[in-house]
Amino acid sequence: MDTSVNTPAGDPVVLRKLYFVRFAFAAVWAALLFATAGDTLGPVSGTLLVVYPLFDVAAAVVDARSARANGGTAPALLANIVISSLAAVGLAVAATSGVPAALRVWGAWAVLSGVAQLVAGAVRRKLGGQWAMIISGAISTFAGASFLAQAGADDPMLKGLAGYAFLGGVFFLVSALRLGRTRTRTRTGVRAGV
Repeated sequence: MDTSVNTPAGDPVVLRKLYFVRFAFAAVWAALLFATAGDTLGPVSGTLLVVYPLFDVAAAVVDARSARANGGTAPALLANIVISSLAAVGLAVAATSGVPAALRVWGAWAVLSGVAQLVAGAVRRKLGGQWAMIISGAISTFAGASFLAQAGADDPMLKGLAGYAFLGGVFFLVSALRLGRTRTRTRTGVRAGV
């Protein structure tokens, strides 16, 4: 099957830098949320919940522009931009209703964006470094379902979101390192994509 027309290929150099930035952001965000999240949503933790999907939108825009500049299209990335934008609005509203509402919105977002990430990683797997993105997308989907279930628990907590974000950041770091390795192997004439 030829996917050259609709492949969100992107520039491996741009993707690598973007993935490093996403790792750093996720690590800092997770630490801040872990430090500020309690039994209730405060102004800092509520703001952090809204900032995360907004950062995801910005990163997906950079990624989609890179794909378009290299002759591809990025339907999964465009879907993720819409999903994450809606999640930011939903989290801003849910933050006024408490932790369970925020977990429901976050869970739904994690499921939908996980599926989009899984599809984008699968389509661009020939670039190399995408297996971590595929696995991360699958984990995000399952984690989202878990957050939805936690919202109905007696004592729902936000701290699990910090672990989720950090793990997602680690997958971006792995992909960035794999992209660098694939790029080096391609320059030296070794077959890439392994």
